[in-house]
Amino acid sequence: MTDTTSSGTPVDRSLERRAALRSRHAQGLTRLMEERADLRGVHALADFVDDAVRWTA
Repeated sequence: MTDTTSSGTPVDRSLERRAALRSRHAQGLTRLMEERADLRGVHALADFVDDAVRWTA
């Protein structure tokens, strides 16, 4: 039996956890790209995510 009283259903908690992880990874990638400008252009998806995060900030 699962406890669903803490913060919604297990699905809600899973979605919240996924959103938090996505945010944390995007922040980490942005921090890395700021520290290591030489990495720009190495991986197109990393460049895309970094640009997307900058435009939403």
